[in-house]
Amino acid sequence: MGDPVEFCVGQVVTVFRSRRRQGKDAAYGEMSRDMEDAARVSTGFVDYAEFTAADGERVAVVTFANLEAHAAWRDDVRHRAAQRMGREQFYDDYSVQVGECHSVSRWERPPG
Repeated sequence: MGDPVEFCVGQVVTVFRSRRRQGKDAAYGEMSRDMEDAARVSTGFVDYAEFTAADGERVAVVTFANLEAHAAWRDDVRHRAAQRMGREQFYDDYSVQVGECHSVSRWERPPG
């Protein structure tokens, strides 16, 4: 089955926790898809995942290869505009946590 493989020391992970305002799902969905598409083609993008808790809190986890790539996305003009729009129109509250990974490991079951 193999042991986990460690790689990519120095990745930067952002955990974005939020609660959205009622009745804003359609407009938010369009903006969110646009931002995810833009992030995915940004230099240093590694991964994006989004989850919804039973109580409605949403969590997005975004990973970039290094601090420089993370900072470039953080400061992207389109991303900054989306952040403003989020505060003005979509969110009741949110928090952002950013951390640098000291190690990353991955394991998956081999086929068969």
